[in-house]
Amino acid sequence: MTQPAANRQVFIAATRQNDGKTMVSLGLFHALKKRFDSVAYMKPVGQQYKIIDQKKIDKDAILFRDVYQLSEPLPLMSPIAVPSGFTENYIQNPNLNELQDRLIKSKNELVKDKSFFLCEGTGHAGVGSVFDLSNASVAKLFNISVILVSLGGIGRTIDEIMLNKAVFDQMGVHLAGVIINKVTKDKYDKVDPIIRQGLARHNIPVLGVIPFVDMLIKPSITTIFESLNGTVLSKTTVGFLRRVEKCLIGDMVPHDALNALSTNTLLIIPANREGLIMTALCGNLLDNHASNYVSGIIFTGGKKPHGRVLDFIEQINIPTMVVDMDSFSVATKINQMIIKVHSEENEKIEKAQELIEQYVDIDYLCEQLK
Repeated sequence: MTQPAANRQVFIAATRQNDGKTMVSLGLFHALKKRFDSVAYMKPVGQQYKIIDQKKIDKDAILFRDVYQLSEPLPLMSPIAVPSGFTENYIQNPNLNELQDRLIKSKNELVKDKSFFLCEGTGHAGVGSVFDLSNASVAKLFNISVILVSLGGIGRTIDEIMLNKAVFDQMGVHLAGVIINKVTKDKYDKVDPIIRQGLARHNIPVLGVIPFVDMLIKPSITTIFESLNGTVLSKTTVGFLRRVEKCLIGDMVPHDALNALSTNTLLIIPANREGLIMTALCGNLLDNHASNYVSGIIFTGGKKPHGRVLDFIEQINIPTMVVDMDSFSVATKINQMIIKVHSEENEKIEKAQELIEQYVDIDYLCEQLK
């Protein structure tokens, strides 16, 4: 292992939402733990949080604690979480010094006796500017180099990287390199060399080019249920980590549903469509190799199905929820949701770790951060 070096630190940002920043951070953290004695994690400014011990804690901080069994207090790993109304209050009553002090104190506590500090930002370089704590501003405050995660491509990718770099440059923040993520298999051999050549013209190192893995962007039943804030009907948590490959709105006749259904389908349906519900479940009952034919069911319109139907669904371990929304609104919200990995999704986490080790030059990165 590398000897402790307090100045080894990196800030992970992205060119936009859903670039895979958290997945990349999870994989990097694992790789760094194999090379350094101890690694600290922080999400300085979080937007999606849970209340734990009466404190707002970013979900990513909770994820890292649970996945890597981190012992540091959660409020240090998530010093600022942004609730509703935070930005309006800040604009009317700015308290930047107080917020900066909180960040610095948390960081100083976290990095005590640590070999490496990994800091995960929120979105692109300018996110948080409304309350003077953009990713660029926080990186500057911490005096820390940045890695940008960007979606695979060439033209648009380089344009977005240069746009973000301009913001970091303006703040005097060093860009250590970029990781190009989610490059589709059919374009990988073309994108990999050209994106490296294109960014080399701007003296920007490409630390890795990661291929697209479909499994990583598929939400689990738990992720979807949490985003909808409905009422969970299931009496157990069996099946809640199943992936959802497809959403199907139950607005057809039962015969047509058999052709529309496929493995890991989430059925979105009014509770009074008992015939269609029972037909949809045939795949789970008849095909032993398709036990996840229907991953879960969301009942719309605020109504539950008949008790006997619900008992049957429970017996074959299909997670269920009831929401007040109509089917189209549910499908739209799912389509727009930001996919967050859960600490129990071991397959996804292990895949992220594997991808970083295979496709990112970790040793070169560590040398750059000396």
